[in-house]
Amino acid sequence: MARTKSGPMVIGIGGHAVRIDASTGNEVWRTKLKTTSFTTVMVEDGRVYAGAGGELFCLDLRTGEILWRNKLKGLGMGVIAFSGASDAAVQAANQQQQRAAIAAAT
Repeated sequence: MARTKSGPMVIGIGGHAVRIDASTGNEVWRTKLKTTSFTTVMVEDGRVYAGAGGELFCLDLRTGEILWRNKLKGLGMGVIAFSGASDAAVQAANQQQQRAAIAAAT
């Protein structure tokens, strides 16, 4: 979950980035990124940076519109960790990724 200083909150869930109004809990917008269970997000300078399925996205904070995307070719489908992300969040994401890989292999 990422939050700007002025209050907007953006969460990553199920391949979506979702902006939530922090004062009401209402959904402001929802943007489908990829079919994946884990999505990481970071909010900075009026933009949302989101990682899903090994791909990096940049969205407009006000509208949720995808401004650009980078497939990060050759780096696989792993979880994208942003600087400043807590170690616990990255570790949880890696554990979830490992469980999904094991489940897919069986």
